[in-house]
Amino acid sequence: MAEHLTVGRVAGLAGVSVRTLHHYDEIGLVRPSARTTAGYRVYAAGDVERLREVLTYRRLGFGLREIADLVDDPATDAVAHLHRLRGLLLEQRDRAAAMVTAIDTELEARAMGIRTTSEDQLKVFGARLYETIGSAYPATRRTEPRIAAQVQAALGNARTVLNVGAGTGSYEPPDREVTSVEPSAVMRALRPADAAPCVAAEAESLPFADGSFDAAMAFSTIHHWHDPIAGLREMRRVARRVVVFTHDSSDVGWRRRFWLSRDYLPEVAGLVAGRPTINELADAIGARIEPVLIPWDCADGFFEAYWRRPEAYLEEHVRRAVSVWTRVGPEAERRAVDRLRDDLASGRWAERNRDLAGLDAAELGLRLLVA
Repeated sequence: MAEHLTVGRVAGLAGVSVRTLHHYDEIGLVRPSARTTAGYRVYAAGDVERLREVLTYRRLGFGLREIADLVDDPATDAVAHLHRLRGLLLEQRDRAAAMVTAIDTELEARAMGIRTTSEDQLKVFGARLYETIGSAYPATRRTEPRIAAQVQAALGNARTVLNVGAGTGSYEPPDREVTSVEPSAVMRALRPADAAPCVAAEAESLPFADGSFDAAMAFSTIHHWHDPIAGLREMRRVARRVVVFTHDSSDVGWRRRFWLSRDYLPEVAGLVAGRPTINELADAIGARIEPVLIPWDCADGFFEAYWRRPEAYLEEHVRRAVSVWTRVGPEAERRAVDRLRDDLASGRWAERNRDLAGLDAAELGLRLLVA
């Protein structure tokens, strides 16, 4: 027999008042749909699942009217809701981590007798992930020509290209007609003056008609999307070809293969838990999967780029241009950096990774999806 929960039991488990649950019932947001043999209304499993979604959206700051539209969306199933909620919670965590970092910085400044400006004190309340790391991008994030050549080849003879999650536009092909999409105002502001025109929009809801472009590309961005599958399907809708640079987040493909995530920063596993696998991403758009090798002197400072140059990860400006470090939080970052510094000084890193010394390029789970 299916488990049914009384109003009082649900209120106690969820940490809300019975009055709140009665209000949700009255406005039709969450109504207990089952009854006991005595005729009392109780919550069935589906009601509890809906309530969980409502309470999570509520604690993220959404209004009840907005929440009703979200949970009643016929195009979004329970799994899609979970992915969306997870993405929103990660964004909230990133915002909190950025605020903690800013407060720590101010505390250190005040300890030295330095007062921060009024502008600096207020900026923290507008912080989002890319507002936190975006200004560091120009220093280390630039086009790696050997990877760009692989992307160009995958684009084939496409003349019109949509670049989704374009950031500063590092990999936008210069010999094609490019339109870019980027939700972050800071990243849009960092784009060069001669960069392609850029639209403020999310990947999951592209403001273009079906088949508007010969190709759509996305470079090192889908791990930030709230719903990667929806974003890929949108790319498939607006373009005849889709090219996506991403990574295989499985243990074998990435976490256990790359020494930084394997030995120093296991927290990356939590960043990808529950996200679609590389095969699920490929299946969503009927894509083939190509491995992407990382040259030892990679010009683009993404997370895995310094696999043969470990000292680079000790540099603050290198880490600030990689979202992983912000997302794992300052405590994990400090521990990983301190341990790596010690292992480099003692020679333990060199001994553990001696097989890397003779490689010109490494296969660390980076992938190109081509559909």
